[in-house]
Amino acid sequence: MDQIIVYGSHYGTTRRYAQQLSERTGIPAVRFREAPGLAGMRTIVYLGGLYAGGVVGLAGTLRGLTLRSGQRLILVTVGLADPGDTANRAHICTSLQKQLPPELVDRAEVFHLRGGIDYSRLSLRHRVMMAVLYRSLRRLPPDRQTAEDRALLASYGTRLDFTDPAALDPIVESIRRGEG
Repeated sequence: MDQIIVYGSHYGTTRRYAQQLSERTGIPAVRFREAPGLAGMRTIVYLGGLYAGGVVGLAGTLRGLTLRSGQRLILVTVGLADPGDTANRAHICTSLQKQLPPELVDRAEVFHLRGGIDYSRLSLRHRVMMAVLYRSLRRLPPDRQTAEDRALLASYGTRLDFTDPAALDPIVESIRRGEG
């Protein structure tokens, strides 16, 4: 098979999306650490969880990749922040540009999905990072807090799940368009 779905996930949300995408398209999904060589793939779909401004496994997985003519790269980020918010999308795009060479970012189709968080499952490192963020947001005057900031403050320490299998529809359509 010359198509592959590769994913980087810490807590399972991105993995679930990758498995659902695999079921809907028939393309095998593999964790980034088990990904085969990608140079011979016609379509590469990379789903990665967003953590601290980076996409899990993305830079290492695509290191050295040069897209040939006819080869496609579809990048899908999965994060807690609402990708419908313009500022969040800009931040995500900046993160991608820091992790990948311009040639890959420019040729990639990019999609953003909303994930979730379960504070009880976070590693110590991620709990500390979220606590620091929470404290810094609490210090912001309410008139300088974004809707996203207020939502994080209100939900801190709880379990949130914004995943939506229907959000995969545009990605499935894009993959199918490329098969024709």
